[in-house]
Amino acid sequence: MNVEQIQKRLQSLGDPKKAEVLRRFFKTGPGEYGNGDIFAGITVPEIRKLSREYETLSLPEISELLRSPLHESRTLALLLLIRAYKKGDVLLREKICDLYLENTRFVNNWDLVDISAEHIVGSHFRDHNREPLHALAASSLLWERRIAIVSTFHYIKQGDFTETLHIADLLLKDREDLIHKAVGWMLREVGKRSQETEESFLKTHYKQMPRTMLRYAIERFPEDLRQRYLKGEV
Repeated sequence: MNVEQIQKRLQSLGDPKKAEVLRRFFKTGPGEYGNGDIFAGITVPEIRKLSREYETLSLPEISELLRSPLHESRTLALLLLIRAYKKGDVLLREKICDLYLENTRFVNNWDLVDISAEHIVGSHFRDHNREPLHALAASSLLWERRIAIVSTFHYIKQGDFTETLHIADLLLKDREDLIHKAVGWMLREVGKRSQETEESFLKTHYKQMPRTMLRYAIERFPEDLRQRYLKGEV
């Protein structure tokens, strides 16, 4: 089945009512972060099933899917890249990471970043120079900055918090709410594994943090400690 046929199949599997809900949920209106994105109305579990069916697609075909205006096509492409990356040798993994980084403008909503960044970018730079992550964190593109911080989830799960804290520091003054939420989320994930490490970072930075970032970061703290952070009394 070629890419055009896959696109048609995705459209046929869609649900117009779900599509309308998704358009609102992912802020596709004028001036919103997902402005103009197109949804067929297919759930992620359904797309995951399709990714198993189409896992033999070539990288050029996956790349074509990734450049589609249809959100679910891009989701499918990313799931296919993840599957290929996990099974691939060193050369294939290099190609997949390069393809991903060359097409970040199509990884252009928070769900697309969050399902893919740690598994491709995070995984790839585990044993490489991580300067590309810092370059992403300094990008003018919102989604590249989110990719930078969410990629570090891969390291957090291995008990390595250094990169998360470094990129969180780089993004402390970011103006975008979606970055505040992502940084707070990653700090919270650090805290699940080492509250001492998270608090060491927070005690230095929490008074300069955007409020949303702080709220996300301390969400799991005991209520009395959470309130002390919110009141600036730590």
